[in-house]
Amino acid sequence: MLAGNLRRGVTAFACVVAALAVMGWLGPAKAAEAAMVKIGFIKAEQDRQIPISRLDIVADDAGLRGAELAITDNNTTGRFTNQAFELKRYSLAKGGDAAALIGQIAADGVGFVLVDADEAPLLALSDAARGKDMLLFNLAAPDTELRDEKCRANIIHVAPSRDMLADALTQFLVLKRWSRWFLISGANQPDKAMADALRRSAKKFGAQIVEEKAYDVTDSSARTDSGHAQVQQQIAVFTQISTNYDVLVVADESEIFGPYLPFRTWSARPVAGTSGLTPVSWHPAHEQWGATQMQNRFQKLAGRFMTPIDFHAWLAARSVGEAATRTKATAFPAIRDYLLGGEFGVAAFKGQKLSIRKWNQQFRQPIAVATTELPVSWSPQPGFLHQRSETDTLGIDEPESRCKLQ
Repeated sequence: MLAGNLRRGVTAFACVVAALAVMGWLGPAKAAEAAMVKIGFIKAEQDRQIPISRLDIVADDAGLRGAELAITDNNTTGRFTNQAFELKRYSLAKGGDAAALIGQIAADGVGFVLVDADEAPLLALSDAARGKDMLLFNLAAPDTELRDEKCRANIIHVAPSRDMLADALTQFLVLKRWSRWFLISGANQPDKAMADALRRSAKKFGAQIVEEKAYDVTDSSARTDSGHAQVQQQIAVFTQISTNYDVLVVADESEIFGPYLPFRTWSARPVAGTSGLTPVSWHPAHEQWGATQMQNRFQKLAGRFMTPIDFHAWLAARSVGEAATRTKATAFPAIRDYLLGGEFGVAAFKGQKLSIRKWNQQFRQPIAVATTELPVSWSPQPGFLHQRSETDTLGIDEPESRCKLQ
């Protein structure tokens, strides 16, 4: 009896020691070195208007912190799959050499690259990466044409397009029966593009633009030159119209005048668009579907709240990790093919798995319609149906797409 117990004890102890040795915790034997997946992050230098509100100043580490959090999440899973993930940072000066930067990134063995850039540098990077084992993730450029006639096979769009944002807002306004719009647009090119998206969306969902005005100022000097009394008077006069309307819709991505509109209009009407009630891909007060733990982890890491571009960077890097886990691969072709193959989906605290549209490589995702304090609703709204996915009611659908990926 005693001898038998002793033998069983020695055998059990030997099994434990062997397991610890395999895991690299004991003895000269070490666990096999994890295979590495390198993810790049490019921040392109760009001119930014000084925002009216200090709350809208973009943090220097915007986007980067979201990517760092995703790398942590990927490595947590990677400990069980013998995969490791590394983030490498790059910068592109205004007018810088995109080809040289892509060459450096390729030499570093990086295949998946998160890009915080406007349309022009994003396309320059895409051109330079053509023919290489490299896939870019658009974190910031909302231009609809990038998903349409200027689409590229080596770009996945994480940031929603202007059309997606406009459709998300329009669905909510139509659901509320606020269908008569007074549209005010800014004079800068992004403002005009957003106004175009809102016009298309109004036509798509049956809203009516009953009056339009343009605000011709192109810089934000009003932030320092005008006191609140003067702004209050100017905005009231500017928004005085004889036509009856349900909601004032503003297209002012440059934030020259839009934040001044709520509660200063001549008529007592809600303000929506780029100010007031806004469509956003992520909100710092979002707590549904497990988002509270995500928000808390990000705040602990960054010391600030999570913004949309932080979420976009997290989603891009986390998607690479998810694809690597599902394919049990670290080689670029296997991960890329799974991401773009039609079966990919990733949980992202939005109540459903997010996937990628095959016809233009845009991430499908619900969009919050929110005030500065809280999300008010999420689009797609109830009743806006689609034969494939309700999220495809937001933005360019496949039958109307002019994208020819190349």
